Amino acid sequence: MPQLGESVTEGTIGRWLVKQGERVKKYQPIAEVITDKVNAEIPAPADGLIVRLETAEGLTVKVGTLIAVMDAGDGAVAASGGGAAAAVGPAPAVGPAPAARPAALAGAVSATLVQPGEGDGGRYSPAVMRLAQEHKIDLARLAGSGLGGRITRKDVERFIASGGAVAEAAAPVPAAADCVAGMVAAVAPEAVSGPQPLGGDQVIPVDAVRRRIAEKMVQSKRETPHAWTMLQVDVTGLVKLKEAMGEEFRRREGLGLSFVPFFIKATVEALKEYPIMGSQWAGDQIIIRKEINISVAVATETALAVPVIKNADRLSIAGLNHAMAELAGKARAGKLSLDDISGGTFTVNNTGAFGSYLSAPIINYPQAAILSFEAITKMPVVLENDAIAIRSMMNLCLSLDHRILDGLVCGRFLQAVKARLQSYGPGMVSLY
Repeated sequence: MPQLGESVTEGTIGRWLVKQGERVKKYQPIAEVITDKVNAEIPAPADGLIVRLETAEGLTVKVGTLIAVMDAGDGAVAASGGGAAAAVGPAPAVGPAPAARPAALAGAVSATLVQPGEGDGGRYSPAVMRLAQEHKIDLARLAGSGLGGRITRKDVERFIASGGAVAEAAAPVPAAADCVAGMVAAVAPEAVSGPQPLGGDQVIPVDAVRRRIAEKMVQSKRETPHAWTMLQVDVTGLVKLKEAMGEEFRRREGLGLSFVPFFIKATVEALKEYPIMGSQWAGDQIIIRKEINISVAVATETALAVPVIKNADRLSIAGLNHAMAELAGKARAGKLSLDDISGGTFTVNNTGAFGSYLSAPIINYPQAAILSFEAITKMPVVLENDAIAIRSMMNLCLSLDHRILDGLVCGRFLQAVKARLQSYGPGMVSLY
């Protein structure tokens, strides 16, 4: 498993694109890997023959794990992922036991597979074993669709969706049990393994992308002490600016003018003033990133992607508008690369696009903060001379890592974003 991006430590084999015994060309994609919310393809390191596929589909392994072995010709066997080749004898079509692997590959770590009990006659991944234990499934009852008939996580999920796990879990309560014991026994399966589907329920198997999102969200909440603060901003001038320049911009640039680049521009300028907001916690030190790379949350029909605008401080508002449109299009088309989602130092989230008025977003780990721009709403506001006027108002909602950031610096940062947003108006800011 190669290092597919900054801070990426593991990946999930989503789908093998080749079969054992198949010949491939150098750089030909051999597998789809799920990591950090996107699909990436692993290319073959050389021309050759795929000797073994070491990792089952659906299995998550660490970077550096041996996932496949190929014969590159002249007795050279290359371990996909490591990029190294060693002169060894021809490898058999079926992978040998770990102890019999060539010494040249001994340094590579193979995917951890849990050996089942006697009579099961196969090898199961940790994910398969976990699901089987949670749902009390006898794996001997399942037919595997994986390599060599191996049972995959998807096989188990299909079995669960078909109602097989329900029948397993609904063991009868012994007749000798009293009422209290019967109640405990009745709820025990759900208490141990979570809710179980009932008749008529729809069961949606958790795919690799959704599982990665879940893992990242849990990691962020577990490792980052979240705090939250909010500020209200008068963006009446910005609304008028967008109305005044929107059509001209579309004719000139070929795409609509969004509020998002203005939000990003104000954030970037404030980050220059308060660089601690773009930092990361690293145990006994805090790293303040020099680059200002803005991660932007983009919702798709089935998931959430967070592509990154690199060096956002070097772009004009028009440039940010183009960059945002390009990344959002790639995200919704499922075309994001690992580079597109790597290196972010601060995240913004336009929750106002779907009408949100207030939110407490989860920090995009390992960043220190995430800023949400809520819906722009017209409301009566008391001005400085005590006059009442209808203004376009918006909430800024900031979630922060309280190990790094405190209320004072975050309040000043939000005030800086607010000041810049309120300075935007017709004739007061250039788009280029």
